[in-house]
Amino acid sequence: MKKLGFGCMRFPLLDENDPKSIDFEQVERMLDIFLEKGFLYVDTAYPYHEGESEKAVKKALVERYPRTSFRLADKLPTFNLKEEADCPRIFQEQLEKTGVSYFDYYLIHCLTKDLYETAKKCKAFEFVQTMKEEGKVKEFGFSFHDTPEKLDEILSDHPEVDFVQLQINYLDWEAENVQSRACYEVARKHGKEIVIMEPIKGGSLIDLPKEIEADLRKADPEQDNASWAIRFAASLPGVRMVLSGMSSLEQMLDNISFMENFVPMSEEEQKIVLEAGEKIRKTVAIPCTGCEYCVAGCSQNIWIPEYFKLYNERQRTLSKGHDKAYDQAIQTHGKASDCIECHQCERMCPQHLPIVESLKKVSESFE
Repeated sequence: MKKLGFGCMRFPLLDENDPKSIDFEQVERMLDIFLEKGFLYVDTAYPYHEGESEKAVKKALVERYPRTSFRLADKLPTFNLKEEADCPRIFQEQLEKTGVSYFDYYLIHCLTKDLYETAKKCKAFEFVQTMKEEGKVKEFGFSFHDTPEKLDEILSDHPEVDFVQLQINYLDWEAENVQSRACYEVARKHGKEIVIMEPIKGGSLIDLPKEIEADLRKADPEQDNASWAIRFAASLPGVRMVLSGMSSLEQMLDNISFMENFVPMSEEEQKIVLEAGEKIRKTVAIPCTGCEYCVAGCSQNIWIPEYFKLYNERQRTLSKGHDKAYDQAIQTHGKASDCIECHQCERMCPQHLPIVESLKKVSESFE
């Protein structure tokens, strides 16, 4: 397969403030071109777009194309598991929502130290292995957000998994909170193929500081920021797929332009982009990817990723030009200062960010 996968976490929207308002006309056009160009891998999950992503895949893809013309990945949501019976119940619901009789790839979603314990309690690994034996899952893996030591433990406990999905990008390669490089090396040690998520870190590797973007342009005027990020991830040995949450037709066409006939990075290119990552890390106040896992369970309806994005922009530009955007956002969402410090968001955060303390900074800055 070609190495670019269509991530269904960030579909284009008709209303930017409503993650359920998926722009089906644009999504269908994007999928038409994606498949026409020979790409196959489509990745969805139970919580994406507040539960609407799987339904969108059914409408825009499954009902419009033969089942053999694409490869579909879905995930068992560990954060929704309470008991063993939840595994078959949710799996059946996902088959119905997507309209398929089997998944090409099925993952246990978002394993962390705590969620691995949930998976063990609910016998999630045993369940997915059974689904594979019954032909309802072709390949079995898990997505991961924790330390390399924990990854090593899980892969030692479960050598039966076919692949692992990791957050890898040149910004997080040496980042202490993600440890992309170390996790990658653990997966390789266990002989597992790797699917990469967040190669552009939620879009944050597109809008780069001007001086860093200038350095990349000087190194290669033909490459844009997305190309540097996705090609870095796709060039790593053992990587079978790089997922991109493409939220517009323009983004997808750009990604296809350099991934249709993919050329791996040279050692010099890798050196250039990793040096850029070191510089960028010093400019990012809150390394949020905008995945919105923290938002769904927030009792105060605080738009955490958007506020962090605005805060990062303010810190980077030293400008108060984002006050209006914040004032507009709090018309439909809770303010940063509305946080009651329940820490539910931090338990859900794949980046392990100190969200509560960061919201205090946002409040001080904008309110």
